[in-house]
Amino acid sequence: MELSDANLQTLTEYLKKTLDPDPAIRRPVYSLTAEKFLESVEGSQNYPLLLLTLLEKSQENVIKVCASVTFKNYIKRNWRIVGILVEDEPNKICESDRIAIKANIVPLMLSSPEQIQKQLSDAISIIGREDFPQKWPDLLTEMVNRFQSGDFHVINGVLRTAHSLFKRYRHEFKSNELWTEIKLVLDAFALPLTNLFKATIELCSTHANDASALKVLFSSLILIAKLFYSLNFQDLPEFFEDNMETWMTNFHSLLTLDNKLLQTDDEEEAGLLELLKSQICDNAALYAQKYDEEFQPYLPRFVTAIWNLLVTTGQEVKYDLLVSNAIQFLASVCERPHYKHLFEDQNTLTSICEKVIVPNMEFRAADEEAFEDNSEEYIRRDLEGSDIDTRRRAACDLVRGLCKFFEGPVTGIFSGYVNSMLQEYAKNPSVNWKHKDAAIYLVTSLASKAQTQKHGITQANELVNLTEFFVNHIQPDLKSATVNEFPVLKADGIKYIMIFRNQVPKEQLLVSIPLLINHLQAESIVVHTYAAHALERLFTMRGTNNATLITAAEMAPFVEVLLTNLFKALTLPGSSENEYIMKAIMRSFSLLQESIIPYIPSVITQLTQKLLAVSKNPSKPHFNHYMFESICLSIRITCKANPEAVGSFEEALFLVFTEILQNDVQEFIPYVFQVMSLLLEMHKNEIPSSYMALFPHLLQPVLWERTGNIPPLVRLLQAYLERGASTIASAAADKIPGLLGVFQKLIASKANDHQGFYLLNSIIEHMPSESVDQYRKQIFILLFQRLQNSKTTKFIKSFLVFINLYCVRYGALALQEIFDSIQPKMFGMVLEKIIIPEIQKVSGQVEKKICAVGITKILTECPPMMDTEYTKLWIPLLQALIGLFELPEDDTIPDEEHFIDIEDTPGYQTAFSQLAFAGKKEHDPVGQMVNNPRIHLAQSLHKLSTACPGRVLSMLSTSLNAEALQYLQGYLQAASVSLL
Repeated sequence: MELSDANLQTLTEYLKKTLDPDPAIRRPVYSLTAEKFLESVEGSQNYPLLLLTLLEKSQENVIKVCASVTFKNYIKRNWRIVGILVEDEPNKICESDRIAIKANIVPLMLSSPEQIQKQLSDAISIIGREDFPQKWPDLLTEMVNRFQSGDFHVINGVLRTAHSLFKRYRHEFKSNELWTEIKLVLDAFALPLTNLFKATIELCSTHANDASALKVLFSSLILIAKLFYSLNFQDLPEFFEDNMETWMTNFHSLLTLDNKLLQTDDEEEAGLLELLKSQICDNAALYAQKYDEEFQPYLPRFVTAIWNLLVTTGQEVKYDLLVSNAIQFLASVCERPHYKHLFEDQNTLTSICEKVIVPNMEFRAADEEAFEDNSEEYIRRDLEGSDIDTRRRAACDLVRGLCKFFEGPVTGIFSGYVNSMLQEYAKNPSVNWKHKDAAIYLVTSLASKAQTQKHGITQANELVNLTEFFVNHIQPDLKSATVNEFPVLKADGIKYIMIFRNQVPKEQLLVSIPLLINHLQAESIVVHTYAAHALERLFTMRGTNNATLITAAEMAPFVEVLLTNLFKALTLPGSSENEYIMKAIMRSFSLLQESIIPYIPSVITQLTQKLLAVSKNPSKPHFNHYMFESICLSIRITCKANPEAVGSFEEALFLVFTEILQNDVQEFIPYVFQVMSLLLEMHKNEIPSSYMALFPHLLQPVLWERTGNIPPLVRLLQAYLERGASTIASAAADKIPGLLGVFQKLIASKANDHQGFYLLNSIIEHMPSESVDQYRKQIFILLFQRLQNSKTTKFIKSFLVFINLYCVRYGALALQEIFDSIQPKMFGMVLEKIIIPEIQKVSGQVEKKICAVGITKILTECPPMMDTEYTKLWIPLLQALIGLFELPEDDTIPDEEHFIDIEDTPGYQTAFSQLAFAGKKEHDPVGQMVNNPRIHLAQSLHKLSTACPGRVLSMLSTSLNAEALQYLQGYLQAASVSLL
């Protein structure tokens, strides 16, 4: 694409169309869509430069913003050069464009308005992640030089970019490469950043009465404080240790600063002052945790300042992050043994409990609002642990921190609070219910010592009687006649069951189950979601012998009401795609097994209706996944009891599946292929005509372009081959080249070559030999070309299994002949260079068995092995086979291959999500033929020695090593045979 006005105009038109709310314009089914057009020109030279020109010169702000977002996403998808495929993923950004982008993007970013500056800053950090410092050595110098400009719009642009570039230091693993990069950054950036910090502090004093200047300066200070955190995270740099006085003194004075001009009237949104103080609390906590010895002189004054901050800050939402970080600072300090003395006094503990913990555990009006009107966010914070920056979570962490050294006194102080709160509630429940909510939260935080998502509380405070509290204070709420009364307390009670499920006795859990089922009808989204989640968690608990703690028999009285209420809950407002409910449906099916069969007709109707509805606009990946899992479970459970029922499932599902495939619902297609595989595998020995009609469409190249489709599609084709290879050979012989074309495409990719082998193995195993005869030699030639161009451990392992399967299927002589027909003496080369040295790498029971049977055939059923130049390989091959039986697997991988499976797919691709309940049974192609490969080897050697008396024994006695010979004698003994 040329940098011309015409191209700029075309690009502008298409960018406008991508903003159109009408999906028919954005993504019409048949014509070239705006999104498709942009995708099609991505690989063109100058495309990114056109976008940058547009965002610089366009007169329309909306086009500038759109171009900046498109540019950032383009960089995100394409900047990283991926050389993983054998044919190598084309590098969509040519070198000249890369150089031009790096030369122009920093000045462009700094001169752009803030909205666009943020997008370009992100793009710079994405490029920096790949290219800095080696391929972009002057980036830092260019940025640091801008500090001299005095223009804080420019300075903030630099700081924002530096922050997005350096924040990864907070979660990178330690490595020499990382240290080298951080040292380079510190050498260039630490001093200018410190000077900028001091200068900005001075400017704050100078402009103390200028509100607009203060806003800009405080924005800079927030970014500087964030950069301080990133640059100090991995280790304490010498520069910052030497300049700790400058940083800590200024941080302390900023913590105690209060300027009326920076206060905001907004009760929800944190102002600049709150954000800066929050970050300073984070920085102080980092130093207190990691560099406590160096930080010790400054700690007492920070504890005092942060304590004062906590007792003087209001309950408004805008202070939440600040209060949360301040409490987290105290929590990190009180856990360290040498700060223990600061908290030992009983009055101090009482004061912390009274003035910090209890007030911050209260259920505020804002929490109530979130509970009622923003339930999804409330659940995400409360159930999924994303409440990391909430007051309650921080207060809970502080309780745990204090309990580390002062469990007795803290439990005593809080027990008093809990009792008085419960008494207040009892006086007037409808007015004082928040007191009980706080009491439950206090008990929970006191009792929880260690917790995991999977198991709930794993370690509890023994001073708290959890069962007694449950019976006296939780159960009564859940037993009340109306499920919609006091919804917050109901949610608290259900959550209590959920997190203390390992501490509460089983009989109490069984009493709770009908109560939870009843609460699936609650109008409150939080309550019925928690009820579904609690049931799902209880159903996964394990008892003795790893069996489920709650059995299907114990659930028998509740099956109908459980299923009815779960499906009804999906019709409640706000829960039509509630992932917790769908997960509970899946888990109920899994637990109840055949008990659900009487309800399947109604269940599958409701599931297919739901599938049809959500396929119009899939937006909840977890919900969708559990829905398909539930469909698979329905099929498995029913067809296990009645194999004929597979037809009724096909009848119910195929109409919806056809619509999904026709409308190209990318998110659902991999799932549809998995369910179809499951259904097809249920058929015995034939492929119904409905499947055969679909077969040609499965070979279309466009389906194989999406990486998420590959595993389920390969499995579906394998099902076709297993169930109806003869039908394909007779009725669809013209499709065999297409089938092999798929194999050829997959084999060329390092990421998908194993999938190509799965397909090839099924072709070899199931297709009538005459229908693949003409293609056999070409298949081997393709495999050898790939071996020559790019030999990886994964490919070698798959190749070894394939040639041994071929040997099992067609005989050892056929294998030797096909190798030697490609190139004379090639059979010997393959034995010597691949099979003998690499066989130890094969993993998996079935794979090892295939290789063992194949090698046994080569040793005992291939005449050239006994009387040509191949004979010298007979003993090494036998030795390798005994090694495969007896030695540990060789799982070493060459260094350059460690990341071979991580294929960054260009562009957005639906990932493949394996359905657990659509799982395929492991197939053993030699199962009928050979049970024990060691005994099979002994019997085959016996047979060979009978045909050539003396030969085998003399070879063994002169060449086989003693240990291997001993193993072999064991096999012969076990098989009750001897060699002649």
